[in-house]
Amino acid sequence: MAKPVSNPRPRTSRMPTASANGIGRDRAIKELTYVFKSLADRHRLKIIFLLVQNGEMSVSAISEELKQSQPAVSHHLMQLRTAGLLDFRRDGKFNYYHVNPEGLAELFDFLFPGGTPSKLTVGGIEISFKRKG
Repeated sequence: MAKPVSNPRPRTSRMPTASANGIGRDRAIKELTYVFKSLADRHRLKIIFLLVQNGEMSVSAISEELKQSQPAVSHHLMQLRTAGLLDFRRDGKFNYYHVNPEGLAELFDFLFPGGTPSKLTVGGIEISFKRKG
């Protein structure tokens, strides 16, 4: 019988703190590159939007929504999970995925080491941030 493959821990949980030295910065850039590459795929972005709208979904439900095979969806989910953007819970033989708010919080903590700004303006769009208790 084949040995089960262990799932890697989310990368953002290993995200270094911002520091002046080049080593920490270089490692952080490598980690952030992985996160942004994970987001640079339209199918993965669709998955994130689906999970934001629905809260939690099984792999088969996501597959059905995207009209993609379960192996393809599982690949996208693993990319997003490894980047720290998603998490899952297992119920029997099914996995249910949801957005990992802690992964996103760690990303913003690194991008804005002095504290998350209350507003971020990108072009004509203004995004407001507020930390929960």
